[in-house]
Amino acid sequence: MSEANSEAVSAGIVVIGDEILSGRTRDINVQQIAEFLAPLGIGLSEVRIVSDDQDAIVEAVQALSARCTYVFTTGGIGPTHDDITADAVAAAFGRSIDVRDDAREILEHWYAKTKTEITPARLRMARIPEGAVLVENPVTGAPGFQIENVFVLAGVPKIARGMLEDIAPRLTRGKVTHSVTVRHENAREGDLAEALGQMQADYPSVSLGSYPWFKEAEDGSITRGVALVARGTDEAVLKTIETALQALADNAR
Repeated sequence: MSEANSEAVSAGIVVIGDEILSGRTRDINVQQIAEFLAPLGIGLSEVRIVSDDQDAIVEAVQALSARCTYVFTTGGIGPTHDDITADAVAAAFGRSIDVRDDAREILEHWYAKTKTEITPARLRMARIPEGAVLVENPVTGAPGFQIENVFVLAGVPKIARGMLEDIAPRLTRGKVTHSVTVRHENAREGDLAEALGQMQADYPSVSLGSYPWFKEAEDGSITRGVALVARGTDEAVLKTIETALQALADNAR
């Protein structure tokens, strides 16, 4: 894995699938990819969810590839007719796509272990765009692939997570983002907004946010408050801001 980069290293995710947009399937890949990248100093900057439509996938991949250091796609590289991600990513980079011998050999090895026939449908998973580098799949064998700064992963969360292990050594590290949280009961966002805005102006390299919370007790009473969160790469600055956030909420009561 490369050493830490002094500049920001960003990532985008393209989540692909009608089942996600319909609400039938709940996506958890965004969360697990973000959590995997955070310790590497790679911040998630944008997520798009698109349907099983080639033009939509091409547009999303091209847009995020131009803006982000790395792009991850999830879904649409299986054996069925609506698994069109490989074709769409190939089209996004102007590459041809066909069954590749190294990918075929991987599938043959995996299916031989279970004495499963490699049908034309299963062989679709060996179709790899020209010039792509394979991404190992330790769960089911069928590989993902990398074209330039785009990594194409399976949609099944367990498989996608396994593929990330092969990708990690290829990634350039960035500065790790740390966070501090100050929670206060009885504080209200409206009472803190002006001072918090000024603090953000004073520390532009830090991301500040306020998040109201509510907690209901057994007797039906409700306790409310605000969580003040600061995120940044400089731990010394964060420590200063943590003290300031503590005082800010205390003074607003």
